[in-house]
Amino acid sequence: MLCAWRLGGLELRAAALWPGRAGLGGFGAGIRAREVSTSWSPVGAAFNVKPQGRRLDLFGERRGLFGVPELSAPEGFRIAQENALRKADLLVERVCSLPPGPQTVLIFDELSDSLCRVADLADFVKIAHPERAFREAAEEACRSIGTMVEKLNTNVELYQSLQKLLADKKLVDSLDPETRRVAELFMFDFEISGIHLDEEKRKRAVDLNVKILDLSNTFLMGTNFPNKIEKHLLPEHIHRNFVVTGSHVIIDGLHAEAPDDLVREAAYKIFLYPNAGQLKCLEELLSNRDLLAKLVGYSTYSHRALQGTIAKNPETVMQFLEKLSDKLSERTIKDFEMIRGMKMKLNPQNSELMPWDPPYYSGVIRAERYNIEPSLYCPFFSLGACMEGLNILFTKLLGITLYAEQPAKGEVWCEDVRKLAVVHESEGLLGYIYCDFFQRADKPHQDCHFTIRGGRLKEDGEYQLPVVVLMLNLPHSSRNSPTLLTPGMMENLFHEMGHAMHSMLGRTRYQHVTGTRCPTDFAEVPSILMEYFANDYRVVTQFARHYQTGQAWQLRFSHLVGYGAKYYSYLMSRAVASMVWKECFQQDPFNRVSCLPAGRQGSAIGGRCSHTAGAGSPCSWCKVCFRSVLLLMTLSVPLFPTWIRTLKPSSWILSDGSTLALLNQGRVDMNVVVNAAAVNTRSGFQYSLL
Repeated sequence: MLCAWRLGGLELRAAALWPGRAGLGGFGAGIRAREVSTSWSPVGAAFNVKPQGRRLDLFGERRGLFGVPELSAPEGFRIAQENALRKADLLVERVCSLPPGPQTVLIFDELSDSLCRVADLADFVKIAHPERAFREAAEEACRSIGTMVEKLNTNVELYQSLQKLLADKKLVDSLDPETRRVAELFMFDFEISGIHLDEEKRKRAVDLNVKILDLSNTFLMGTNFPNKIEKHLLPEHIHRNFVVTGSHVIIDGLHAEAPDDLVREAAYKIFLYPNAGQLKCLEELLSNRDLLAKLVGYSTYSHRALQGTIAKNPETVMQFLEKLSDKLSERTIKDFEMIRGMKMKLNPQNSELMPWDPPYYSGVIRAERYNIEPSLYCPFFSLGACMEGLNILFTKLLGITLYAEQPAKGEVWCEDVRKLAVVHESEGLLGYIYCDFFQRADKPHQDCHFTIRGGRLKEDGEYQLPVVVLMLNLPHSSRNSPTLLTPGMMENLFHEMGHAMHSMLGRTRYQHVTGTRCPTDFAEVPSILMEYFANDYRVVTQFARHYQTGQAWQLRFSHLVGYGAKYYSYLMSRAVASMVWKECFQQDPFNRVSCLPAGRQGSAIGGRCSHTAGAGSPCSWCKVCFRSVLLLMTLSVPLFPTWIRTLKPSSWILSDGSTLALLNQGRVDMNVVVNAAAVNTRSGFQYSLL
C-alpha cells in the first residue's frame, strides 16, 4: 500500500528536516548471540538478530525523530508547524511580488516542501508512534498544516501568480519540460480545489476539505481498532493465538495465514464485526466528498478524484473492470477449484471453502510449487534471508547496496526499527529507509510505505535525499529463531520495498513530483513488479536458506481513504507490471541492461535516452526509455502523462504480437490493458488479482 494524502494544489506527501549522513555502520554492537548461520551479509544479519538495546549514552545529544531536533519531545510539533507556517507566509508574499518566470515554479515547490516537511512526517507519527502524546501532537500538526494548505489552494492572489506564467506563451515555451509539467500540476490542483468559485463558495470548499480530512483520520483510526470478546465464547485451545486480557480475548487482525481454520474463522468474524460508529463515519465521509465534488463542478467524487490519473474518469475505470471481469471469469473458477482442492486435501472433514481461507491456502500452494512442505517453508525464509535476497537483487539489477546504520539517540520511535542507507555503486548515497517491521501494541495492522521527505534539487545545487518508512506487521523473533516469513509476508515485503526503491530512484528537480508522487494508478507498478521477483524461483534460490543450517533452497478497509475512487489502480498497475516483467525480466530477472536507458547501463540514476532533447524527456519511445519509465522511474515521472501521448503503438510490439499502447491519443486502450491483466498468472495461480 502506498500511504499518502494529497490536499489540493500543494501535495502533502513527504518531507522532514534531515541532518547529514551519519556514516555507514553495522549493527555489530549490542547484538545478542543466537544459533544462526554466520554467512549472512551485513543487512541480512541486521534483521536476523535482535538488538539488545541502544548504546548507553547518558551525555549524548538527543537528535529527535528522524534527526529533527525539535521532535525530541511532543511539544516540538507545535514549534515545527509554526516555523513551517511562518515560512509559508513569506514564500507566498515573495512569489506574489515577483514577475512570472521559472522562479515562480521553484518557489511553489519550496512552499510545498516547507509544509510537507512537517505534515507528512506528522502523518506517519500520528498512527505509528507508541506514545500517545506524540500521536496527539502529530495529529494536531496535520490538521493545522492541512487547513493552511486548503486556504492556499483557494488563495486567488497565489493562483494569479501562477496563471500569469502559464498564460504567457513565450514564457511557457522557454520552460524546460519538467518545469512546465510541474507548473501545470500546481494549476490543475488549484482548479479542482474550487479556485474559480466566488469567495463564499471557496470558503465552503475549504471547510468541506477540512471536514473530510478530519473524517478520514477518524475512519483510518477506526480501521485499526481491535475488537474484543469474552473468553468463554471462544474455544480455549485457540486463546493462545490472540492477546488475552482479563476475561476478554483481543482480536487485532485477520490472522489470515494462521494454519488453524478455526483461528482464521474467529478472527475474520470478530475483527470484521460491524461497528455502528465506523459505519456512520464512513457515510458522513462519502457524503462530504460528494458535496465537495458537486461544489467545485464535478458530477461525482470519482470524476474529481480521477482527474490527473491514467484512467482519467470513472467510465474508463468501469470499462477496465468489467472487461477484466469477463476475461478472468473462467480463470477465476480454476483458481477457486485449485484452492478448494488444497483445502480438501488438508482438511477433508471440513472442505467447504470459506472467505477466510484463500490467503492461507494460496500460500500453501505457493510453498508446494517450491517443493517445500508447507510446515517447512518458513525456516527457509527468515526476515534476514529475505532482506539479503533484496540486497542481492538490487545489487545485480541496479548497482545498489543496502547498509544497516545505527540510528542516533532519539532518532527512531521504537528500538526495533532498523535504518538502512541506500548506496549506489557510482552515484553514492541515494537516501534512507527506516524499517518499522515488527508488531507492537496500538500499531496499525497494515503494510505501508510512507514518504517522510521527498528528493529535490536545492538552490545550492545539493540534492535533498529522500527518506521513507516501510511499515510491516511481522512477528518478533523468538528465543530460538529469528522472524520467519510466510509466503504472503515475503511478497508484501518485496511489494513495499518496490515503493521504497521508487522513492530512492525517482529523482526529480522538484519534490512535488518526486518518487511515488505520480498518478495513483501508476504508482503501484514498481511495487507489483517486485512481486514477480518474489515469486520467481531463480530469484528465490539466491537467498532461500535455512536460518540455522544455511541449507539452500469494507469497515476495516483503510484504502477507502487514500485510494478513494482509485482502488482499481492495483489491477491496472498489475497489468502494466506484467508487461514490464514479460518484456524485460522473464528471461533473466537479474538483467540490468534490459531495464536501463541507452548509454546508461552502468548507472541506475538520472538515465536519459540518447534521443533526449533536455530534461530527460525522450523525443521518441524506444524500448529502453519505456522500460526506464515503467521500472526505475529514472526519467521524470511527472512527465509520464504527457510523454505517453507521443507513444507510437507500432513501436512497442511484444513477443506474442500484442501492443503495449497503454494510451492512444490521451485515452487508455482498455483492450490492451485488460488482456495484459488477464494473462498475468504467475504459474497459473492468480487468486490475488482480485
